[in-house]
Parts: sequence; structure tokens; C-alpha cells
Amino acid sequence: MILLDGRKTSNDIKDEITREVQEMKDKGERVPHLAAVLVGNDGASLTYVGSKVKACERVGFESTLIQLPHTVSEVELLDTIDELNKNEEIDGFIIQLPLPKQINSQKVLMAVDPKKDVDGFHPTNFGKMALDMSTFIPATPFGILTLLERYKVETQGKHTVVIGRSHIVGRPMSILMGRKGFPGNSTVTLTHSYTKNMKEITRDADIIITALGVPGFLKADMVKDGVVIIDVGITRVPDESRARGYYITGDVDFENVSKKAGYITPVPGGVGPMTIAMLLKNTLLAREQAK
Repeated sequence: MILLDGRKTSNDIKDEITREVQEMKDKGERVPHLAAVLVGNDGASLTYVGSKVKACERVGFESTLIQLPHTVSEVELLDTIDELNKNEEIDGFIIQLPLPKQINSQKVLMAVDPKKDVDGFHPTNFGKMALDMSTFIPATPFGILTLLERYKVETQGKHTVVIGRSHIVGRPMSILMGRKGFPGNSTVTLTHSYTKNMKEITRDADIIITALGVPGFLKADMVKDGVVIIDVGITRVPDESRARGYYITGDVDFENVSKKAGYITPVPGGVGPMTIAMLLKNTLLAREQAK
């Protein structure tokens, strides 16, 4: 079993980006600038945005954090997005989800300039991705592809099963794994809550990408020997016996499934660190396109 180490790979990518940024500085060029809009004080969102800001500092990017109260109106948020769209000093920005109930998330994401949509959520970018055109790939799928590529995991002709059909992970991964090229060229089955015979389908899979958010969903009797497992799920499970009062786990029964897997991502330390690294990669791409 080979562990797909997202922490190590993401650090390698950050080192590569740092060198590119230093070359920009040496040439007297403006370095990439990433902005994040955070609405409210959700603990998980604060932690996640904070890690993005730290990642920017590590590679030499400029970063801006815009914090708005949870009572902000949709009009006010759209005005903020309009300002960021027009600001030539900012190459890319993200709107941290989830948003409060009074705000239409789809309307907000649609308002982001596709050229600055480094999260890859805008329909224009999603459509380009589906058509194999150059664009921003959503950061988590981009991170998964990069892990498969750097570990030279064979995907051509393989049967990939994607569990979950969210717009952020499941659906884009089902498209990307079936595209021409590497990683890709696999035969993809997209499964979800209405799928029948789930165990039968997963036992036939060469590659399983699961993004359900259900702790320990994928058991050892659901996979075959040598399978490649990409666990995108991340859930806080309450546990008073631990100092933090919880532990973090994925969708996969790691202890038992890892004994059968050829490759597997850990949780934490697998896909999560890759997501932030690829957000930086997309921001660098946005800066290069803006030249």
C-alpha cells in the first residue's frame, strides 16, 4: 500500500510556486494577489480562510481578507464582489461558503468575474472544464488530479467510481476522470444516494473517489484488492476522550480498507492540503493571464 501524501505533495507545489514568485520579484513584476471574502464568524470557515492567508504568505503572494457581518445584505455583498472584479491589483478571489440564508449563493457565485474565479465555480469555467478547454479547475478536483499525476497512478482504461455528485467535487471529478489525457481516459460511474447495488459497483472499481461526508462509509468488503482510494470526506466526530473534544475522519474505514488498497489518501493529510495548494496554483495562473 502506498500512501498518497497530500501534505508532502502540497509542500512541494508551494516550493515550486515560491520560486516562480521570486522570479517575478527579480524581474520587478507584481506578485499574485488573492482575496477572500468571509461572511460571518463560522469557526470552520475562519480556520480554512486563515490557512489560505498563511499559504499566501508562505509562497510570497499578496493577500486580502474581507470580513463582513453575518447580517450583510445580498446587495452589499454583490457590491463588494463588483469592487473586487474591478480592482486590477487583485488577480483572483474566493467567496467562502456557506453563506447566510438571506443570500442567494448561486447569484453571488455568478457575479464573480470568471477571469478571477480561482475556485473554478463559475458556470463559464465549469463549462470550459467540461469541454476540455483551458480554465480554472475547482481546487479540490485539481488537487486530486495532481496527486494521481505525481504518484504516477495509472488511470487509462480503469473503472473509476465517484461517490457523491456535488458541484464542488463529485460532478467535476466524474467529468475529469473521463477526459482524454492523463489523469483521465477511465470509464466513470457516478454514484449517489439513489444508487442501487452500491457494494457491487464499488467492488468492481479500480479507483474510488468518495466525497460524501459520511464517516467510515466505505468498508473493506466494498473494495477489491489493489484499489486506488481517494477520500475527500472530512468530518469532525465528537470524542470527549480527546483533548480537542473531537477527531477528524474521512468517508473510508482507513484501518481496514488500507490493508487492501494499492494507493490511499489519509484523512487528514491527503486531499485537504492539496486543495489550498491548487488554489494558489489557480491564482498564479490568473496572474499570468492578466499580464
